[in-house]
Amino acid sequence: MKGGYLKTIILVAIIVGGVAAFWAGLRVGLRSEHPLLTVASGSMMPTLNRGDLIVVQGISDYSEVKTSPPEFWYQQAQPPEGDIIIFQRPGTNELIVHRAINKTLAAGGLWYFRTKGDYNYGPDSWTISQDSIVGKVVGVVPWVGYIPLYIRRPEGIIIIVILFLLVIFAEYMPLLTKKQTEQH
Repeated sequence: MKGGYLKTIILVAIIVGGVAAFWAGLRVGLRSEHPLLTVASGSMMPTLNRGDLIVVQGISDYSEVKTSPPEFWYQQAQPPEGDIIIFQRPGTNELIVHRAINKTLAAGGLWYFRTKGDYNYGPDSWTISQDSIVGKVVGVVPWVGYIPLYIRRPEGIIIIVILFLLVIFAEYMPLLTKKQTEQH
């Protein structure tokens, strides 16, 4: 029975180490503290839907961020161009995923951006400094983001705990029944 525990501990350590190495590799490779994020609202439909997992790459040269033409600013049609950026909403820690629609280089050398959700009628009321930008969207995996969205809810946490306990129970139940039958 002790050998079974040791094998399980080693397997868990390998899995945890592999996940940590994968996450660190993503952060370094994509130059972003948040290389994978989940779309939590419908403001970017139809381009990005709620529950999409987005791949985020850091931006090294803000002058290269593409913006949408002014005719898109008040339309709800899919824009032909313009990078989708992730940034901290002014005054909060909330991350927002919207399209860059305008950029301006200020006297101090900082870039400032106007943004808009594709599904929203008009531009956002704020202007974003390059210091608030986390990165830009370089990939999308539909539906996969529903998993982290669900896990954050109380019932999602309960289900994860129950599944974890069931796996442990299923793993060790044969060992316990075998030991009981040997004692009789």
